[in-house]
Amino acid sequence: MRNIYIETFATFFRIGMFTFGGGYAMIPLIEQEVVARHKWVTKEEMVDLIAISQSCPGVFAINLSTFIGYKLRKKRGALCASFGTAMPSFLCILLIAMFFHQFEDNPVVAAIFRGIRPAVVALIAVPTFDLARSAKINLSNCWIPIAGALAIWAFGVSPILIILLAAFGGYIYGKYIKPTEQ
Repeated sequence: MRNIYIETFATFFRIGMFTFGGGYAMIPLIEQEVVARHKWVTKEEMVDLIAISQSCPGVFAINLSTFIGYKLRKKRGALCASFGTAMPSFLCILLIAMFFHQFEDNPVVAAIFRGIRPAVVALIAVPTFDLARSAKINLSNCWIPIAGALAIWAFGVSPILIILLAAFGGYIYGKYIKPTEQ
């Protein structure tokens, strides 16, 4: 039997190493590894951990891996998962910084990055739709995330205000409206 700390570090290191596009692009890999393969968390717990990770300040992928690691083995698990997630990016940035001046004007490198951008959009879109399905977003309540996104994008409303309004609205709905619907 493998050491859970080494397994946690190795799992999140692998996720961090093969994911381009940031934390949201990591969601499918994290979900496949921690929900489907290792069964460290359930699908429902994963949705909750994603929501909490998005609400906390800091890097989303680090927040998510920290919460998963903490659930597994408290502080040590959180450290192993966090370092595993951050280490590939740290090493990659270190290498790029060491050699950036040699390829910064290379047209091949520029073309590669132009090709990666649309793939990153797809990597972010797929988990967004999966999360919407898991969060039971349907035609009757899809206006909430759409209105929130439009308010942020078109009118420059602070995402913090959107989160606070959504939390308040959820509280009111759960406390006063939902009980009367049943």
